[in-house]
Amino acid sequence: MAAVFAAGVGAGAINSVVGSGTLITFPVLLATGLSPVTATVSNALGLIPGSVSGAIGYRRELAGQRRRVLKLSVGALLGGLTGATLLLALPARAFETIVPVLVGLALVLVAFQPRLSSLVRRRRERTGSAARRDGGPLLFGGLTLASVYGGYFSAAQGIIYLSLMGMLLDESLQRLNAVKNVLSAVVNTVAALFFLFAADFDWTAVLLIAVGSGLGGYGGAKVGRRFSPLVLRVLVVTVGTVALVQLLLR
Repeated sequence: MAAVFAAGVGAGAINSVVGSGTLITFPVLLATGLSPVTATVSNALGLIPGSVSGAIGYRRELAGQRRRVLKLSVGALLGGLTGATLLLALPARAFETIVPVLVGLALVLVAFQPRLSSLVRRRRERTGSAARRDGGPLLFGGLTLASVYGGYFSAAQGIIYLSLMGMLLDESLQRLNAVKNVLSAVVNTVAALFFLFAADFDWTAVLLIAVGSGLGGYGGAKVGRRFSPLVLRVLVVTVGTVALVQLLLR
């Protein structure tokens, strides 16, 4: 119980700043003897408070992004529900081949985001086009697909969100991180509500992770908001690399 609670605290903190907290809680839940599907469902339920508290901790960075958040949340809701359905309908290993590819590509995009954003801005200047505040259909579609994965498993989901938004939105990494926390909260919540009626879960694990992630999410947001863009980007890439290695070795 102490290990599950501590994993919840760590996952909540990491999710609010970077993402990939599931890679802390999921192995711990498996070590307690839960099946992979039960562990995934219990983890999704338990991480809701962490996602919400992380979003609250980043509320200043959300200022002026209400319309954007509402639109992208629709895609997150649809994708999260689809992913949760697939978790119960597909074999447990169905996503294992594609997940490392997605995470690896997301890491490259995050690492080179300043350079890529500069190229995109110069192209807009040449063509005379303006950046769309909501990222357009490409961002909506990409985040919806990422949310399908998030509803299914969610490991490194936040990193995929950051990479997509970093490419298509002209915003600071901290403001994008704030949006990421809201979208993650939407996906976790809709998937968890689906699981409540359609899957088995362990209430003890859920409660321990919920309390831990709630504390960790808010604390992580308080610390993460003080990071410079470079430090935050390095942290994202570092944690994401660890996540990628763990996914490849599973």
